Amino acid sequence: MDADALADELRSHGVSVESIAVEEGTVDVTYLTAFPGETVPKREVGRACNALIDLADEGRWEPQPVEATVVRAPGDVLGWWSVDPAWIEAIVADDLTETEFSTRVVETIDHPAPDDGSGSDDR
Repeated sequence: MDADALADELRSHGVSVESIAVEEGTVDVTYLTAFPGETVPKREVGRACNALIDLADEGRWEPQPVEATVVRAPGDVLGWWSVDPAWIEAIVADDLTETEFSTRVVETIDHPAPDDGSGSDDR
């Protein structure tokens, strides 16, 4: 599945994709949050993950590493999260529960360091 088709699938699950690329076997997606608070909204992460799980379960996408950047506005990073393709394969095979999958993904969520005025992103 190419990046445009993957973006369309994510959008159909309510994820506002700003950019997406599939390079060197990794899906790199940036999306605009509908809930621009102080932390990455877990329900949006869940919607994106559900889209990926559904695609893999239907045989329409071969799981790849996913690196997601969540933005409040273009250039205003709220945080990041990632998915290991083995987790998607395991949940599709019923070797991992939804709770276990969600816990693993939530544990990857990271937020920028408080702004110290340097303008650098230390991720």
